[in-house]
Amino acid sequence: MKNKLFLYLLAAALMLCITSVSVHSASVQQDIAQASVIEQVLKRGVLKVGMDTFQPWAMKDKNGNFIGFEIDVARRLADDMGVKVEFVPTAWSGIIPALLTGKFDVIIGGMGILPKRALKVNFTRPYDYSGMSIVAHKELAAGFSSLGDFNKKDVQVAVKLGTTAVIAAKKYLPEATLRMFENETQTYQELRNGKVHAVVGSAPRPAYEALQYDDSLFLPIKGNFTKEPIGFALRKGDPDALAFFNSWITGVDLEGWLNERHEYWFETREWADQVE
Repeated sequence: MKNKLFLYLLAAALMLCITSVSVHSASVQQDIAQASVIEQVLKRGVLKVGMDTFQPWAMKDKNGNFIGFEIDVARRLADDMGVKVEFVPTAWSGIIPALLTGKFDVIIGGMGILPKRALKVNFTRPYDYSGMSIVAHKELAAGFSSLGDFNKKDVQVAVKLGTTAVIAAKKYLPEATLRMFENETQTYQELRNGKVHAVVGSAPRPAYEALQYDDSLFLPIKGNFTKEPIGFALRKGDPDALAFFNSWITGVDLEGWLNERHEYWFETREWADQVE
């Protein structure tokens, strides 16, 4: 009789523990869902996007409005969420700290997926791919036709601070003297003024520069010398946001929309007359 009573009490205790765990688990899942940036965006009715200007990823048109591949992506994402989009221009060197302090919800700004960055933020699956290329000054780099020609101490190469261009230049041109600038426009201005031998930057901007200023600039090597996946960056500890963004990217990718927008911004110059 005592054994039966003991077993009954044990079974009751186990059921109570299971119920308690289930209730706690459901509560934890509910808390996670409510804490997700997705829930915050839906309540606010606005998706805040951190970005910086890189042609043709994001730039201002002649009326001061943002246009570009990333701008199309962010607007389509917000539209599919049923909310408005607010762009928060941020210097590239400080864009991850700004995300972590909550100044915006997500970075959609041509950010390469790198292990060092992934220690601080979570990345979605790639929604595009980029790469580094090099454009040079015809007089200063006369006769240069390989990366090795630029890999000398007396060669100055301009790059934008905090970008993967810095990483690529240090890896492939370790002997060159790097000149780092906060603004991408400054790097190309230095090149046009003949103050640096070359600029290393994300494609297709170097090719555009060589085409637009063909009297003074040229492409010493064809194509890109690196390839990097591009993803959204968001704060860690938000599985719901990561799952949603990945699902959205998969959907618009299979739809062909991402490829369509990429072709327009990266393989044509139909938009060039919209910018200064």
